[in-house]
Amino acid sequence: MRRVRPGAASRGALTSVAAGDTYEEPKDLPRLWHVTLSVSGERVPLPELRRALEQLAHDHPFLLTSRYATDHAEIRYWEEARDLHDAAAVALRLWGEHRQSAGLPPWEIVGLEVIDRETYHHRIAEGYGPAPATPVGVHPF
Repeated sequence: MRRVRPGAASRGALTSVAAGDTYEEPKDLPRLWHVTLSVSGERVPLPELRRALEQLAHDHPFLLTSRYATDHAEIRYWEEARDLHDAAAVALRLWGEHRQSAGLPPWEIVGLEVIDRETYHHRIAEGYGPAPATPVGVHPF
């Protein structure tokens, strides 16, 4: 009986299981993480900032919502990653890596929250934390 390497089943390959065996989900599959990235810096004109955030949303298709003011912004999105460390690493690079291509201001990251999907939904159900990211898009504070 042919066995498929861990993780291959999630990429469309079939996994066979012998009679009486039980299938165990591989431990290293990606999970969804809710990311809130806060940035701030010197004041910039609102129309320029809005255009830059809209470009960021276009460049990073999983961006759910951005809220902004002349001197700070908050970006919320879902990231697929193996663990919290990977999700946080991607989030910490997001602003810098897209700064040139999206025309983002030279602001610094001043806050980062990365929580798993279960924690996010638990918070929302209990009435804690920010409301779900609706409406989707780029909006002023």
